[in-house]
Amino acid sequence: MGKSLVIVESPSKASIINRYLGEDYVVRASVGHIRDLSSGDAPKVVDKNGKEKKAKLTKDEALALSMGVDPNNHWKANYAIMDDKHKVVAELKKLSKDADKVYLATDLDREGEAIAWHLREVLGGKDEKYLRVKYPEITKDAIDKAFKNPGRINMDLVNAQQTRRFLDRVVGFMVSPLLWKKVARGLSAGRVQSVAVELIVDKEREIKAFIPVEYWNVDANVSNKKGEQFKLSLQNFKGKKLEIHNKAEADSVLNALKGENFTVEKIDLKKGSQSPLPPFTTSTLQQVANQRLGFSVRKTMTVAQHLYEMGLITYMRTDSVNLSEEAIAAARTIVKNMLSDRYLPEKPNYYKSKESAQEAHEAIRPSHPFDPLPSSVDRDGQRLFELIKARYLASQMVPQEYETTSVSVAAGEYTLKTSGKHITFDGFKRIYNFNKNEEVLLPELNVGDVLNVLEIIPSQHFTQPPARFSEASLVKELEKDGIGRPSTYASIISTIQDRGYVKINSGRFYAERMGEVVTDRLRFSFKDLMDKNFTASMEDSLDEIASGNKDWIESLDSFYKDFAVELDKANKPASDGGMPENSPLELENFKCPDCGKYNMAVQSGKTGLFLTCLGYYDKDVKSADRCHKTLNLRALDLTALSSQKISEEEEANFLRSRPRCPVCHSVMDSYIIDETHKLHLCSTPNCKGHLLEEGKFDSEIEKGPEIPCDKCGQTMILKEGRFGKYMACTNKECGNTRKILKNGQVAPPREDAVDLPDLLCKTEGSHYVLRDGAAGVFLAAHNFPKVRETRAPKISELKRYRDLISPKFYYLADAPETDPDGNETEVRFSRKMKKQYIVSVKDEKQTSFVAFYNEETHEWEAQEAAQSKSTSKKSTRSSSKASAKKTTAKKSTTASRTKEK
Repeated sequence: MGKSLVIVESPSKASIINRYLGEDYVVRASVGHIRDLSSGDAPKVVDKNGKEKKAKLTKDEALALSMGVDPNNHWKANYAIMDDKHKVVAELKKLSKDADKVYLATDLDREGEAIAWHLREVLGGKDEKYLRVKYPEITKDAIDKAFKNPGRINMDLVNAQQTRRFLDRVVGFMVSPLLWKKVARGLSAGRVQSVAVELIVDKEREIKAFIPVEYWNVDANVSNKKGEQFKLSLQNFKGKKLEIHNKAEADSVLNALKGENFTVEKIDLKKGSQSPLPPFTTSTLQQVANQRLGFSVRKTMTVAQHLYEMGLITYMRTDSVNLSEEAIAAARTIVKNMLSDRYLPEKPNYYKSKESAQEAHEAIRPSHPFDPLPSSVDRDGQRLFELIKARYLASQMVPQEYETTSVSVAAGEYTLKTSGKHITFDGFKRIYNFNKNEEVLLPELNVGDVLNVLEIIPSQHFTQPPARFSEASLVKELEKDGIGRPSTYASIISTIQDRGYVKINSGRFYAERMGEVVTDRLRFSFKDLMDKNFTASMEDSLDEIASGNKDWIESLDSFYKDFAVELDKANKPASDGGMPENSPLELENFKCPDCGKYNMAVQSGKTGLFLTCLGYYDKDVKSADRCHKTLNLRALDLTALSSQKISEEEEANFLRSRPRCPVCHSVMDSYIIDETHKLHLCSTPNCKGHLLEEGKFDSEIEKGPEIPCDKCGQTMILKEGRFGKYMACTNKECGNTRKILKNGQVAPPREDAVDLPDLLCKTEGSHYVLRDGAAGVFLAAHNFPKVRETRAPKISELKRYRDLISPKFYYLADAPETDPDGNETEVRFSRKMKKQYIVSVKDEKQTSFVAFYNEETHEWEAQEAAQSKSTSKKSTRSSSKASAKKTTAKKSTTASRTKEK
């Protein structure tokens, strides 16, 4: 019998499982999905002259071909192997052909089930040959148990995954072109992402429409007979809650209190307890890691994925709070040994998962709770693991016990209050406690005591606008509304930022104006798509499909039937009820500075707001003769707020100072047009409220840095275009520009491209050009972007063309052409270190050699892998601690590249 083939998703997981299974198994990784929906080619037909040509397709047929799935043909899908997976698939096919059995050991969620099905479909052969194994953790016991009890692929789970994929594909491919036509090019929509953006947009509008109300608090610093001080807060007047609206009322209360005795009227003592929380699910881990560790949702999932693949925690995509009996027993043993029996309940704690949770799964917990964490785990992994372990242990401990003391103090007809809290037993918070200062102790007091008044302090306040979403609170809201699933939250949050609809600053979400525009358009034309309840019901449908209680094709047809009707209507002109177009907002009193005939108008695009001359839209004038004048709008105040690091209180103060829209009373956004014009626009895109202000605004215009031009020597100044800020030479004949980097610094000057006509590309008819880019030197096809062929230059090539290249690259041309084993060297760029280095390559794969240029000694120094772990954004961390070794002609090992799942 031949060896059995085991296919997992990640290489790191493969090495651990291979070690557990032994020599009778060959374990390989698919590195995630191997195929996806793909655009197909139109069928060929023979014309009357006998020549082959592509068949003419209807609009629906062409769309289905581009989507890779046909809603009008029983959802027939066109799957194709992904471009970067052909080598992986070729190797797996060869191994599966020789194997007697193929174990599909992908992750145990729907996505993992779908990957297993795609593998079986692509590799081919009899279905009996393929066995499905699932394991909640990567431990020897779990792996042995899974392989002793293999099953078959669950097509219900596969169909649930396909349903989600097809729905997302249809929405993305059909709605996005509509947004291009009606709003602006480059926009896109997503089935779940659009609802997430809507939540943030609605919160943004609540904040901007919020009108703060003034109120005052009155506190008193007092002391008891022993001189022990504490603070009281004024609460009631004549037994009713007291509200103080302004300074005059506060002064009146202050005067009344000054002549009164402060007498302890009532003391209430109550005992209370706080029960431990259940172990982590995916969403609660994402929330707590964001709140306590400052991790983004994506970072939390990435770090947790690494911990899982190292066999340190159970599967991190779960909505169950269940623990196995073995895990409960282990937790109780650890707590008993670490603390005492006093911290253990008589019976284990059990928690109830929500209805949609898969009870067979476990909550997230350590796989080996008794074992110490390996030293190879990085700092982020250590912090997340300790959080997971603390929550796991705490879930099997007794509640915290405490006493609260409430004190009422009478001062004439006024009542002041204070409260204290005393922890009588810490319970589970001995291990899991983030609020270290929750105990508030009051001095000794008795009813009837007259207190000594030290100071009465009035303070002005304003009501605060609703709090912005953080990643944690957004995840909580999405879960509460049933939008998406915990395993998708990371991609949702990442996607809505990548599309430019929202941004995160200081841990809080801000809606971009284009995010508001798109939300309004989608809400107008796609009521179901943008309805939280409808989106949640779709998630429930997916759960029903996964459990075998609903037909997936019927579910898809039901969605598409209504969606197609809404789409057809949205494509109509706005006058016929279609999606409103992105019409410009005319500024009545601001003429075009070029033609002087038409007014300027506010136009919105994917990159932001700008002004255009309305002459551009004059259909009575030939297109070539129309005025094309545009002006930038430089954001001030609230529109620039999301790029500053400010607290919520500072933002609230800022909102109070801003002008309000004369139409809807929302906060207005302010923009500088030029030195004499400022524009205030209502922050709500649907509202046409605006104010044009004339005056002198030189001081408000950001001057920016001035630097000498590297081409002509004249001055370069800061300018702003449709893609953001940049430096431009004041010499119009020069025309030199330089980028502004993300850190605000001016990008270093770039060298002119060097044409290398005898260095041929793989593409026939193209040759290479040496270019200087943001990531250092690289070779690109001379006819780029028509031919998109690029690669790293070899040191031997730089040496060969040394006389043609800039002297600033001589140090690269003088680098070693080969490593000690005779492998050729190439140039690489470290984004973290902002410098170029060299590596050696064999059979188109990077070897374990790397070297850096020392600018002090003017020598190339070889380094060990641990020293070079930060050289590339895609480099993995190395646990080696070997020190750097200097040499003038050698390289060192570089950390191997990995692909994130």
